[in-house]
Amino acid sequence: MIDVYYAEDDEVIAQSVKEYLEQQNCKVTVFGTINDIRKALGSHLPSILLLDWNMPDGQGNKLCRLVREKWTDLPIIFLTVRGDSHDIIAGFQNGTDDYVVKPFELAILYSRMLALLRRAGKTNGTKLFCDNLTLDKEKMAVYYEQEEIQVSQPEYQLLLLMMENKGKTITRQQLLEQIWDSNGNYVNDNTLTVTMKRLREKLHNPPCLKTIRSFGYRMEDSV
Repeated sequence: MIDVYYAEDDEVIAQSVKEYLEQQNCKVTVFGTINDIRKALGSHLPSILLLDWNMPDGQGNKLCRLVREKWTDLPIIFLTVRGDSHDIIAGFQNGTDDYVVKPFELAILYSRMLALLRRAGKTNGTKLFCDNLTLDKEKMAVYYEQEEIQVSQPEYQLLLLMMENKGKTITRQQLLEQIWDSNGNYVNDNTLTVTMKRLREKLHNPPCLKTIRSFGYRMEDSV
């Protein structure tokens, strides 16, 4: 589940976005002022921050600057009206990762959120992303799109190791040593082949899980 903090003072827009994102398996908390969301960030970090640029108590660039001073990896998307190029430039100067121009399609906002989370590779150290796959380390759960996938312990450990090293090729020997041998379970090479095959089938054969012939495997975004 994607934990979203959303700063928006227009209640109609806020409710529409909240309802849509919650249908996509997001948890959305709406804040009506920058001060409210700033206080909330002090006690809990979400997966991503959506920030309306013009708020009753100030502009979003101040909050962006504050967030970047304390939490460099928190993904931020700001929402601005069409033609406000000055706001867009100011946003990137103060740490915004992406922006969406109002009025926007809800599906486009969600796709930009997913793309940003995939580029980040992980969120707050608890969630890992690659294409349509999400691994929640706190829950020890794996999701394909919004569907939770039941995996065995070796399959989970295999996917966790691959996603924590997204973009890197991991050899078969490294996987065998880190997943099985570290637990005192000495197995042959065929065990890895069978485990990987079963994991791929459960995850609908994701293109982001690649076989590097003669070496091993690599997890990387396919788009």
